[in-house]
Amino acid sequence: MRHIRFRDRDGAVREATVPSGEAFPDDATLLRPIDPPEVWCSGVTYERSRDARIEESGSDVYALVYDADRPELFLKDAACRRTVGPGEPIAIRSDATWNVPEPEIGVVLGEDLGIVGYTIGNDVSSRDIEGANPLYLPQAKVFAGACAIGPAVYVPEDWEAPLAIELTIRDARGEVLFDGATSTAKMKRTFSELVSWLVRDNPVPPGSVLLTGTGLVPPDDFTLLPGHVVSIHVPEIGTLTNPVVVASDLIDRRTAVLERNPR
Repeated sequence: MRHIRFRDRDGAVREATVPSGEAFPDDATLLRPIDPPEVWCSGVTYERSRDARIEESGSDVYALVYDADRPELFLKDAACRRTVGPGEPIAIRSDATWNVPEPEIGVVLGEDLGIVGYTIGNDVSSRDIEGANPLYLPQAKVFAGACAIGPAVYVPEDWEAPLAIELTIRDARGEVLFDGATSTAKMKRTFSELVSWLVRDNPVPPGSVLLTGTGLVPPDDFTLLPGHVVSIHVPEIGTLTNPVVVASDLIDRRTAVLERNPR
């Protein structure tokens, strides 16, 4: 079963439950299915991700964390300041030259901080910044429009069943630039294991989302550019599609809105 939020033709925000495989309402403008108070990320949970990080940085720190008991965890966002929903622009940094999407499964945490559902997440990243120095990770990961989630929260009948993840990137003309697929069956760690480390001695608020790492990395000669469109498809959840802009454009838009509507 999938839970969605959407804006109808009259502009009202509504919620609905839609079985997997059925179409979303025709008049629906899909919104973030939830507004997580915090978004956290796990890193280096797939072998492909480990190898890509070693190649970009020349450091073995990624191999060490891949094999360690303790996973990589970091805070991506709070209060949805940098997190968008379906159809909204994601962004790339203006001071980076190598930007990529990172398609991931997001686990939604309930009142007891257990897993209550899954959604799709995009952990947009600047690989050249992180590759220059692992201590630059926050700058490579945290900026306006750096995260997207949606289109639904999926509650499975079988919590152990692996999920297929498909990534397609198109240019402004609609031509496919990258197309790839992976599965959570290839993960080094389980969702429950990642959550157990996240909430250890950490007051994570209920409703938060933990993105669980990516197993899809475009080739090294690829970078996201304004006008590209990123689509992440998980059959049980749906498709999360976002156009790409420059992060400073999102900040300029927000400033303009605040100036028009001062509190």
